[in-house]
Amino acid sequence: MNNISRYIKVMALAAIMLMPTAAQAQEYVPTPENLKAREQFANDRFGIFIHWGIYSMFAQGEWYLQNATIDKNEYAKAADAFYPHRFDAKEWVSAIKASGAKYICFTSRHHDSFSMWDTEQSEYNIVDATPFKRDVLKELADECQRQGIRLHLYYSHIDWSRDEYPRGRTGLNVIGRDKNKENWPVYYDFMNKQLTELLTNYGPIGAIWFDGLWDHDGDATPFDWQLEEQYAMIHKLQPSCLIGNNHHMEPFPGEDIQIFERDLPGENKAGLSGQNVSRLPLETCQTMNGMWGYKLIDQEYKSLETLIQFLVSTAGKGANLLMNIGPQPNGQLPATAMERLKGMGEWMSANGETVYGTTAGDIPAQEWGVTTRKGNRLFVHIFNLDSNELILPLTCKVKKAFTYTDKQPVKFKKTKEGVKLTVGDIPEGPDYIIELITK
Repeated sequence: MNNISRYIKVMALAAIMLMPTAAQAQEYVPTPENLKAREQFANDRFGIFIHWGIYSMFAQGEWYLQNATIDKNEYAKAADAFYPHRFDAKEWVSAIKASGAKYICFTSRHHDSFSMWDTEQSEYNIVDATPFKRDVLKELADECQRQGIRLHLYYSHIDWSRDEYPRGRTGLNVIGRDKNKENWPVYYDFMNKQLTELLTNYGPIGAIWFDGLWDHDGDATPFDWQLEEQYAMIHKLQPSCLIGNNHHMEPFPGEDIQIFERDLPGENKAGLSGQNVSRLPLETCQTMNGMWGYKLIDQEYKSLETLIQFLVSTAGKGANLLMNIGPQPNGQLPATAMERLKGMGEWMSANGETVYGTTAGDIPAQEWGVTTRKGNRLFVHIFNLDSNELILPLTCKVKKAFTYTDKQPVKFKKTKEGVKLTVGDIPEGPDYIIELITK
């Protein structure tokens, strides 16, 4: 039994045995359905993030409204020309499934306020405000169910266009907002009604992926986002729906997964992930090129080798990789992104067993690579080795060693430093995998 399974059984037993006292009523106790969903999420290891909205029309990334210092009403006119006639949910989901990804996280509403579904809470949505008149989220949700891909939904806690949202440290450059109309209760009610729609009308939702709490991290008086009530509402509507929040802090009560932005858990190279690593299932989000939303001049896509190594390194930390793609305004996934998905799918088809359902390996990340574990099988992922020998600082006993791809024996020897592997030739390729059977 892996650590996650053991954790689920313990938590499920606790959920049954806890007495409903007044004090405990305020505590978040995940349901058995939620715990099962956490285990499935942790086993998935690979998902695709989709940042798509009317900001794609400007081809300047998803923060264009904030960064360009323009009038929100002028920006909103882009909706009248948003006609993504090449959007094909089946094509999207098929390509993503073929990549080896197990779930999709789609931006239902980003900071610019535009909703990518047929919401009744605002006419500023893809059905009412555009000539396209199609509910792309509904089409995507239906196709995900047909193809067995879980659907997660990104939802912004902040809004640069609605006057009711109390302005924080971003969106200050947006022209046309009336500060006198700020009204948190009204905005909070708006969000909860939208979330209720998403969790009622679009089938099973694997997770709600929140973003934006950092907008008020500089307030003199801590801002009350009323997360407890909002989280409770979500768990009531769909008990198995996981909640994650990209707030760059340790998880709050009611959250089911921990998110890291542009960094592996425990690292902080991008400056957004200095928080401690919790015992919840982990996920790191990363861009395939440079931006989240579509940007015309951003063609510096990470190589297939880099993406494979990042995916494996994430699994080596015991976390999922949520790899982002920014669709074009016509509704297509960029050609280079499709190529990367195809390449990752080919690699995962051959090697996915060393990633799916694994836990963090016995050895922390090294210059030569990482390790992942599945039961008594330890997978040694070698990215870069300048000799045919490798010392592994292992304390467990190794019974067998062989190459994962062709099952050829690998010489190994117990030393005072651990276990020394000797391979015939210097390993090449993005990931040379050696499997160890341990005791």
